[in-house]
Amino acid sequence: MSIQQPIMNPIPEDQPLVNPQTGNNDSMEQGNSSFVNNYGTTIQDDIIISTPTLSRKTSSLFSFDTSPLQPPDEEDIQLFTTDQYHFSMIRNLHLADCVTLMNGFSGFFAIISCLRFALTGKTHYVQRAQFFIFLGMIFDFLDGRVARLRNKASLMGQELDSLADLISFGVAPATVAFSIGFQTTLDVVILSFFVLCGLARLARFNITVNQIPHDDNGKSKFFEGLPIPTSLFLVAGMSLLVWFGLFNNNLPLGIYRKDQYFEFHPLILIFFIHGCGFISKSLKIPKP
Repeated sequence: MSIQQPIMNPIPEDQPLVNPQTGNNDSMEQGNSSFVNNYGTTIQDDIIISTPTLSRKTSSLFSFDTSPLQPPDEEDIQLFTTDQYHFSMIRNLHLADCVTLMNGFSGFFAIISCLRFALTGKTHYVQRAQFFIFLGMIFDFLDGRVARLRNKASLMGQELDSLADLISFGVAPATVAFSIGFQTTLDVVILSFFVLCGLARLARFNITVNQIPHDDNGKSKFFEGLPIPTSLFLVAGMSLLVWFGLFNNNLPLGIYRKDQYFEFHPLILIFFIHGCGFISKSLKIPKP
């Protein structure tokens, strides 16, 4: 937000000076008299000094502006900690928080759809799961835009966003992978590694976001490691496998060491590499 310089205009000689406090025309001696009218204009020594009122920061729902908002104040903290009102948790949720919760709901619904696929074998359930993961990405994009549209930061927005992202872009993709056939013991270990790397990446982001170099607008210059929503590329790949019927026993590359110790699907190594990308310190991806 830019602050304009005061506008100084001379008072016309034939214009009387009316003091808003007295309502009278006051004859003011130069160098001694001044008052501020109801519009924030200071009248001093035959000079009108107009100080514009700062306007709220304007934004758009589809804006790519990610500059930080003003942090929550003491009043917001007290509203969350006070015992004066019932349902204080719900009463103090911001609209952006509700959008973030929809991200978490989408991830959980995707997990449930995978369980239905495992029970019935009907592919439309796993396709529904993949759809809800992409829907979670839309909510993840919109929550920050809603906060900027309302020009209000949430006290728990960052932590809530991280937890929702873990469900939608960590646990849900791993569940989809398991449901379509990556089910050996080593497959599950690698999927667990993938989820834990996403968890660690989100925790690191929350504690280092202020240490990453920022531009003049306060926006971080780069992502440190792969952002966890990049798991959508894995979800898109798995959706193609389901579309072409390449799942369960028909997975590409088959099983290495089948019916032996440490059997696994070579394709699962993509999840291992992606998990390493989550926690990489040297991988820095410039922000658009």
